[in-house]
Amino acid sequence: MRETREMNIYDDIIERPHHKSATRIPMPVSERAAQFSAFAALTGHGEAVREAGRLTDDRIELDESSRELLDEKLSVLIQHIADRPVLSIQYFVPDAYKNGGEYKEITGPVKRVDIYGKVIIMENETSISMNDIINMDGDIF
Repeated sequence: MRETREMNIYDDIIERPHHKSATRIPMPVSERAAQFSAFAALTGHGEAVREAGRLTDDRIELDESSRELLDEKLSVLIQHIADRPVLSIQYFVPDAYKNGGEYKEITGPVKRVDIYGKVIIMENETSISMNDIINMDGDIF
């Protein structure tokens, strides 16, 4: 009996047309749906989790003989720098956010060797610290 009484309360408005404003343009359905989208209470949490899961490599410490070989190659490079020799250089890039980093390889002509700054500058302006190099290969060696 109560259910019948509650339904009768709305009998006077149930058949009336839906109100449409004469002064406002209706909101598109796509924008209305955005009102009900999920709320991201932990902004940046997903990025933090991905960053924590990202792997980095440890820096390889060269032994004395490998370091001497690299120094000899550097001397040869300095002697032939006017020829703009093409080299493949493998080097370590430290990670800005975590311990470790990654190893990269670049191949191309060497533009300049800065002995005082201990940097090799490639023709494409990539600057490589001599302390980060683990190997150099090229026709001049």
